[in-house]
Amino acid sequence: MYELVLTRKAQRFYQEADPSLARRLNRCFDQLRQNPYEHPNIKRLTGSFAGAFRYRIGDWRVVYRVDEKRQVITVLLIAPRGEVYRQP
Repeated sequence: MYELVLTRKAQRFYQEADPSLARRLNRCFDQLRQNPYEHPNIKRLTGSFAGAFRYRIGDWRVVYRVDEKRQVITVLLIAPRGEVYRQP
């Protein structure tokens, strides 16, 4: 089982999310803790996010990296689909 860590930006978004989205994010986080690689909503990213993955939750995207040595998943950001890939 992996440990899940949110960046400050992701943590801020999660705390301000409406209850419905927060429940969906919790299900996503539970799934990632079990297996961060295999799920129909998971995709390996390329380009500026090379080495990261995304988990799709409707129109929202959770972008994360996996550290296999430490068994840690770092959620980099949570954002709407149209904005997530424009991040620096």
